[in-house]
Amino acid sequence: MFDVIRIPAFKDNYIWLLRKGAAATVVDPGDARPVLEVLERERLTLASILVTHHHADHQGGVAELLAHHRAEVFGPAAEAIGGINRPLRGGETIQPAGCDSSFAVLAVPGHTLGHLAYYGAGCLFCGDTLFAGGCGRLFEGTAVQMAASLASLAALPDETVVYCAHEYTQANLCFALAVEPGNRYLQVRAAEVAAARASGQATVPSTIACEKASNPFLRCAEPEVVAAAQRHGAAAADAVAVFAALREWKNGF
Repeated sequence: MFDVIRIPAFKDNYIWLLRKGAAATVVDPGDARPVLEVLERERLTLASILVTHHHADHQGGVAELLAHHRAEVFGPAAEAIGGINRPLRGGETIQPAGCDSSFAVLAVPGHTLGHLAYYGAGCLFCGDTLFAGGCGRLFEGTAVQMAASLASLAALPDETVVYCAHEYTQANLCFALAVEPGNRYLQVRAAEVAAARASGQATVPSTIACEKASNPFLRCAEPEVVAAAQRHGAAAADAVAVFAALREWKNGF
């Protein structure tokens, strides 16, 4: 099993480094500098890079990392990302060099059309598809695609640890409370997250169980969530209509 190191980047990104012995795998290195600093400090060799999608804050550091380390680079074949030498489309199983664990590659279109997630050893690295308390915007995909992608992630074991790529939790839970104010679990989680952020602590990772209990985008069948979505334009009570209305509401929240 590997250890996971959280590397803050930019304003609110997280790059995830998986350490096994002296080898490292990094997920979504939008910036090379903080990764190189950790590799040097911890005396690690970068063996593999996993990329979830093409946005610059998730893959902008790949070229510089490859200038310092000979690493294999896994990422979406359907998106234009320089440096990928292990193109993937979803459905594959990979074992990154330097890591003793296998990962299932999941196609999760919605935020972008080729977006991938990586699931293995009880961990989910999901980029900008599923956030703590929320989900990514629909920049390229449709509500149908994103709802299906989120449903596939929600079907993972409850104990799965969710490593998303941004510190958006507090804002996401403010929206979640507007959607489902009667959710006691959500109330407690929001208070805990507010306290953590006030003291400068990170609020990710979370778990699938936690998200299913408090993330409105995974609760589109709950009566209070359905009613809120219908007040904000959902034309029907099915999961896709509810999701689409929630996503539009959140865009302007």
